[in-house]
Amino acid sequence: MDANNSSIQTAVFAGGCFWCTEAIFEQLRGVQSVMPGYTGGTAKDPTYEQVCRGTTGHAEAIRITFDPAQISYHDLLTVFFATHNPTTPNRQGADVGAQYRSAVFVATPEQKAEAEAFIKKLEASDPGGHPVVTEVAPLGPFYEAEREHRQYYRSNPDMPYCQVVIEPKVEKLQKEFAALLKEKSKSRDTH
Repeated sequence: MDANNSSIQTAVFAGGCFWCTEAIFEQLRGVQSVMPGYTGGTAKDPTYEQVCRGTTGHAEAIRITFDPAQISYHDLLTVFFATHNPTTPNRQGADVGAQYRSAVFVATPEQKAEAEAFIKKLEASDPGGHPVVTEVAPLGPFYEAEREHRQYYRSNPDMPYCQVVIEPKVEKLQKEFAALLKEKSKSRDTH
């Protein structure tokens, strides 16, 4: 929490590659910052290479600081579950491994209750009966990703991974969640 503004809250999500999740959440109104990093494992100060090897137990995650007067935790959960597949264990598309698992790392009992209720409702509304595999776990240490992984989509929009994997997620966000976007993010130019 920011000592100058006690209303600012934190949410931590893991939904596959953190380049994707960062690109999504930085466009939402009320989101003050999005930091990619690693959490949920046992290794201290892990590197990207260590996490990619799958030996740390950490997931690629994002830490979101947001103003709940502008966007609710429920809205963040809604966007999170709509922009990744929460029914595939340890995988998002071609990204495979426990570091790409779906997880909500909760900082408060209220976040835990809300995330669990959201998942229960999501499962009940799925006509195919696909179980949600998203882990709801207490937030432990969060290790910030190396500088080259921060704002990756913004810095590398022409990279094939950005065009093929991230761009469709951003387009879905802009189409389905226009009311939640920052004014500058309502157009395709998010730079």
